[in-house]
Amino acid sequence: MEPEYLYNRLTVHFLEQLQNQKISSMVRKSIQPYKELMSYYSCAMMEVEMKFKVLSEELSMRDDRNPIESIRTRLKTPESIREKMVRKGCPLTVESIEENLHDIAGVRVICSFPSDIYTLADALLKQDDVRLIEKKDYIKHPKANGYRSLHLIVEIPIFLHDHKKTMKVEVQLRTISMDWWASLEHTIRYKKDLPDSDFIEKELNECAEMGAAMDARMERLYGMVWEGNRDL
Repeated sequence: MEPEYLYNRLTVHFLEQLQNQKISSMVRKSIQPYKELMSYYSCAMMEVEMKFKVLSEELSMRDDRNPIESIRTRLKTPESIREKMVRKGCPLTVESIEENLHDIAGVRVICSFPSDIYTLADALLKQDDVRLIEKKDYIKHPKANGYRSLHLIVEIPIFLHDHKKTMKVEVQLRTISMDWWASLEHTIRYKKDLPDSDFIEKELNECAEMGAAMDARMERLYGMVWEGNRDL
């Protein structure tokens, strides 16, 4: 094989490698800010989750029962973020994502009774490092389809190694029956080409009403038992 041919091949290979490295470097540089933003949201989500765990511990000792059945957290996927940003007509930049999306980090708190929802929400919002951005009460004012939940958008600080940053987190508070209904409603609606959609809408709404009535009855029963034990 001719030395000149070998030299040319090596030169081409070197240039290809150099180009690949440049492309990789560009990709890393473009992805890094997004990864950092997601890590900030993850930290904020953990902060809010811990706040509810502390409240749960305190209220469990005070009332001799746990007002929180479970706590779930979630970060929106890149696909979901992109889809929502496109739908809003916003540019796909880190700055735009942080400014226009308030539900990237989510904490869902499942409570025993409706009153627990408001007790926990009030306790959270009284904390001096929590700022309420938005509140939507779908319990007092259910959606047309019957959906019930209390939604809060809060802003809290996270403390990094060299600075403090405020981040937004969506908090949803529901009872067990509200969560059960929302989960099954989502499963049912995921089916395509639903027959008799008016009938299904009516049935879903009636189920939501039944769940709300059951919540109210169970809370009344608990109140009766608790008051009776206190008088003993």
